[in-house]
Amino acid sequence: MSAPAPSTLAIVDAEPLPGQEEVLTDAALAFVAELHRRFTPRRDELLARRAERRAEIARTSTLDFLPETAAVRADDSWKVAPAPAALQDRRVEITGPTDRKMTINALNSGAKVWLADFEDASAPTWENVVLGQLNLSSAYTRTIDFTDERTGKSYALRPDAELATVVMRPRGWHLDERHLQVDGRPVPGALVDFGLYFFHNAQRLLDLGKGPYFYLPKTESHLEARLWNEVFVFAQDYVGIPQGTVRATVLIETITAAYEMEEILYELRDHASGLNAGRWDYLFSIVKNFRDGGAKFVLPDRNAVTMTAPFMRAYTELLVRTCHKRGAHAIGGMAAFIPSRRDAEVNKVAFEKVRADKDREAGDGFDGSWVAHPDLVPIAMESFDKVLGDKPNQKDRLREDVDVKAADLIAIDSLDAKPTYAGLVNAVQVGIRYIEAWLRGLGAVAIFNLMEDAATAEISRSQIWQWINAEVVLDNGEQVTADLARKVAAEELANIRAEIGDEAFAAGNWQQAHDLLLTVSLDEDYADFLTLPAYEQLKG
Repeated sequence: MSAPAPSTLAIVDAEPLPGQEEVLTDAALAFVAELHRRFTPRRDELLARRAERRAEIARTSTLDFLPETAAVRADDSWKVAPAPAALQDRRVEITGPTDRKMTINALNSGAKVWLADFEDASAPTWENVVLGQLNLSSAYTRTIDFTDERTGKSYALRPDAELATVVMRPRGWHLDERHLQVDGRPVPGALVDFGLYFFHNAQRLLDLGKGPYFYLPKTESHLEARLWNEVFVFAQDYVGIPQGTVRATVLIETITAAYEMEEILYELRDHASGLNAGRWDYLFSIVKNFRDGGAKFVLPDRNAVTMTAPFMRAYTELLVRTCHKRGAHAIGGMAAFIPSRRDAEVNKVAFEKVRADKDREAGDGFDGSWVAHPDLVPIAMESFDKVLGDKPNQKDRLREDVDVKAADLIAIDSLDAKPTYAGLVNAVQVGIRYIEAWLRGLGAVAIFNLMEDAATAEISRSQIWQWINAEVVLDNGEQVTADLARKVAAEELANIRAEIGDEAFAAGNWQQAHDLLLTVSLDEDYADFLTLPAYEQLKG
């Protein structure tokens, strides 16, 4: 008796899109279905493990380096695979979603790398998921162009030699793609994004002298990195390219992953390219994991937590030391400033802050850093050029002077800053304005001259939740309560209506965004990710 044929992948409740037949081919969907069958069960186990670990942190209010992996950390003999030529020099990386205009501008930006983002800078509408894939494939075949209907300006790619190297970021393990299902079960968004991109572009990229390179988000443990490694091994065999062709850079943007940096590199060592210090999600993770740990874990206003805070210095210096010990790149954080076309003084002050931040990262030993806007590429480039010169990186700086203890990473109370009323207002403002845009399908949004993405919305709502539950008293003497949060949110909604007018207000998702922010900020049961309930309300 023959075995039953494997179930096929179904496209569910999705309007047809122009060009989707180039992305959603039968062969590509069969590959994604096979990824789902092989790896989703383990993904589910690891998500359950996250919850168990969070419960343990709630019980103990502490974290430590893992005793069971001490031998991996103590073994000085292993290194990650050497970086391919296209990833040797990563001194400036630009980040952004994969719409047509951004694809062309990012590739043309002068940055060494473009983080092509299907995660926090992209709201996962079906259009963004599918057409983002089409835009990347079209860029590699040089069939992409763009004309702005509003301005009439046309955009086209520069010569191949001048284009940034693409490192694609799929969605995190926790998010599903409701429009692609096997036996009625949604496929994890991570496997959809990775699978479609890898299947269509792995060989194409090799032919261009590059390869399938990835950023891995929201990783919480080395076991999750191990799962990604298994995905890579299978995928390379499936399409018939050499093992080790894939390269992955892991974002150390959760507090638990900060205690497992070496183990994460070890699990991915044949495919690892580096680690990245992701600031906002890291702070969000601290709040999420230690939210019931009392006053010593209360974060002040998010903008007061700079990378010079003692516990942030511990995190970034440990990251540089870990990477260079193992032959990997250490990539610094985001410069999120968006230059103003109207206010030269705002730009001058902000540019100086960006320059100081990038000078510090280059001086600390980072091999590169992120920017959100093409105008910041030359500033960051200058900072790293001063330190690197003609060298592609500074992995030879081993930073053996760094000695970070487990307690240093969670010494939140070492920061001399307190929550303020202005900080509460800003959290509400950014939360409402970002969520409203996200519900319209925009994942990267300029708010108050900063490029905000889902990570900034997460830290905003998490701080509101934490301050209420920790009964924080602000600088003006007011205690943060649910009623105070509601009052500030109502005022912000009124301010937005006055700012944009009744017609634009009615055409937007403002009330919906207000309500969703309050739901995830005030509910006693803290939602693991804002994007989970938000996805249920996302159209498309």
